[in-house]
Amino acid sequence: MKAFNFNQWSQTHLAAIELALDDNVPAYAPAGLGDAMRYAVLDGGKRLRPLLVLASMEASAAGQQAGWMEDAAMRAACAVELIHAYSLVHDDMPCMDNDVLRRGKPTVHVKFGQALALLAGDALQSLAFELITPDDSDIPDAVQTKLCALLARGAGHAGMAGGQAIDLASVGVALDAEALRHMHRCKTGALLETSVLMGALCGDASARAYDALLVFAQALGVAFQVVDDILDVTANSDVLGKTAGKDAADNKPTYVSLLGLAGAKQEAKNLADQAQSALIKSALPNTQALRALTDWVVHRQH
Repeated sequence: MKAFNFNQWSQTHLAAIELALDDNVPAYAPAGLGDAMRYAVLDGGKRLRPLLVLASMEASAAGQQAGWMEDAAMRAACAVELIHAYSLVHDDMPCMDNDVLRRGKPTVHVKFGQALALLAGDALQSLAFELITPDDSDIPDAVQTKLCALLARGAGHAGMAGGQAIDLASVGVALDAEALRHMHRCKTGALLETSVLMGALCGDASARAYDALLVFAQALGVAFQVVDDILDVTANSDVLGKTAGKDAADNKPTYVSLLGLAGAKQEAKNLADQAQSALIKSALPNTQALRALTDWVVHRQH
């Protein structure tokens, strides 16, 4: 069997993702709105969420892809990235985290003003659902409906938005490990889980595989946030592309503040091991990309 080349896989898929985002985020939206939307989405970001969608679809389909699966997966990949981008636009605004740097450049509200930034986030959220419900497509209606439900839940009150609300309410509050994990499973983990499950749906995963991928995604989502907390205290702003040390400055609870740096690093390793074990239990034959993405999450430097 030919060895899996993650760099080649990721570069090929990243190029396709960038092209699809460029094609689907409109420059023609009125009164500068399109410029703000494209600024928020294009030319930056790790694209972890769309890569997870595509990797999960490939693992679930196991080479038995129907004609609509790749189209559905790329649409889902772009949609989840648009939701992520909109959340960053809103999170960076003065009423939330009040940050001035994102992806190595000024945040959207700094560049375009608060009102247009708010509208750009709103428009990106709406566009995400347009993408996964195309009028002229072979994607089954039932799949489109389920994709909408997954994305709405991952982004909504029980997912990302709810997690952000908990985060804002937790400034200066001493959370225990269970409460901190719940917050991050919502704020960060929910959209990562959504990415994996949308890919599984696009790949027509079996019930066994879907359940195993859910366990995988839950562990990976928390691991990502643990590493984020570690990098906030170990990396500088130039490397991160956002303001380093801001969590501590804002007196926010983190895995480092709760467990210490060494404890947080061990927690990230434990979660990565849980994620890899779940992939074994899935019995899927083509999980190399998901495994490699897990390794990247734990060992990334930004």
